[in-house]
Amino acid sequence: MKKYSLIACLLLAGSLVQAQQLTRFAVVDLSRVYMVFLQDSRAVREWNESSAQVQREVDRRTKEIQDLQSRKVNAELQGDEDEVLRLENLIYRRSDTLREYYQDRTRELEERKRRLSQSDSFLEQVYDEIRFIAESEGYSTVLNLKENSGILWHSPTVDITEKLIQNLIAKAGR
Repeated sequence: MKKYSLIACLLLAGSLVQAQQLTRFAVVDLSRVYMVFLQDSRAVREWNESSAQVQREVDRRTKEIQDLQSRKVNAELQGDEDEVLRLENLIYRRSDTLREYYQDRTRELEERKRRLSQSDSFLEQVYDEIRFIAESEGYSTVLNLKENSGILWHSPTVDITEKLIQNLIAKAGR
């Protein structure tokens, strides 16, 4: 009987050790951390201003295209085929130009944002804090949510972004 009890205890202990070795993952949105934490910096303010300027220009061009579309509808109602063709061509060119403008500016803004987020001292501080959170909460792996295309879904319970932001703010004394 003692032999069976001993075997049962060993099996139970083995399963507990195995359960403790489960890999726990966490995710963090580093771009959000950088933008929130660095929002007071001049470089981030300039990025925000540039982003707003691009959006204003996109809105202006979109309104122009909408006005051209309204004029085209009026020309169609009046039966002016030459004006309809001219306006269709103009709408097509302006839409194409708007799409190119938006793609180019978005690419530029993303590149500036990437450079902003890679300042060495801040990056080191962020990684140290991620390491601290991961070790204290038992995560063995932390993935960058935005740069890892392999993440198809994650539970909000493993997203440590907000905790990371709060810890960084607290350590900065804000």
